[in-house]
Amino acid sequence: INFGKKMSSITLSNKIKLVQKLRLKLKRKKLSVGAWMQISSSQIAEILGQANFDWITIDLEHGSFDLKDLPNIFRAIELGGTISLVRLPGHDADVCNRVLDEGASGVIIPNITSADQLEEIRQACCWPPTGRRGVGFSRANLFGKNFNIYKSFAQKPIIVPMIENKESFENLDEILSVKGIDAILIGPYDLSASLGLTGKIKSQSFQKIINNIKSKCKKHKIPCGIHVIEPSLSSIRKYSNKGFKFLPYSLDTNVILSNYHNPLKSK
Repeated sequence: INFGKKMSSITLSNKIKLVQKLRLKLKRKKLSVGAWMQISSSQIAEILGQANFDWITIDLEHGSFDLKDLPNIFRAIELGGTISLVRLPGHDADVCNRVLDEGASGVIIPNITSADQLEEIRQACCWPPTGRRGVGFSRANLFGKNFNIYKSFAQKPIIVPMIENKESFENLDEILSVKGIDAILIGPYDLSASLGLTGKIKSQSFQKIINNIKSKCKKHKIPCGIHVIEPSLSSIRKYSNKGFKFLPYSLDTNVILSNYHNPLKSK
């Protein structure tokens, strides 16, 4: 797996190039792997920023972050020449605006249930004329210094809706028809619970549903992703071989729990 050559730091022009590179990779059906942060620590962000991932997701839904933490987290990630995505805590338009103004390159949107709902959130993430997000000076455009460069980029941030409930599964064709989607991400545990198969991720019934989602994504030419929880190369290869192209790789919390323990005592 080649994550590409990394830069020692990132500028807005670099960031735009990295987003374009990610989109091209997904369009060409190549694998893209990113990290996932739940711990609000700029030190962890700095380490992950140097780890050759395509992107790093800041989890505002289940992580310990406040919105005020984001600028320092983003700066730490950008030191390694890596872009940041944010898993939103919900569907609040003000939060969409805030995370993108602080410098996120895109959003991962939880609990999407319909095409209309996704379109509302997409518009809340995009500057006019593409959407209705508020236009202004912010950290994302260096408080106006890079306004002209940013205004085109701000019309098309990375958009990744999550498929993690019965309604999203039933309405998947309509959801995948919304313009501006870069990938979809399956939330396997929430989806299994919503379908009455809580935690039965490996069951034949659930795998049939996953294959159905992948088939619909293929029909709509949208890359399909799933969160790879186990921190191992074999897990990445397994999901890649199954056709998944957008893979969040484990979590900072899970890596610590899996690998850091007293060697004199059993886990």
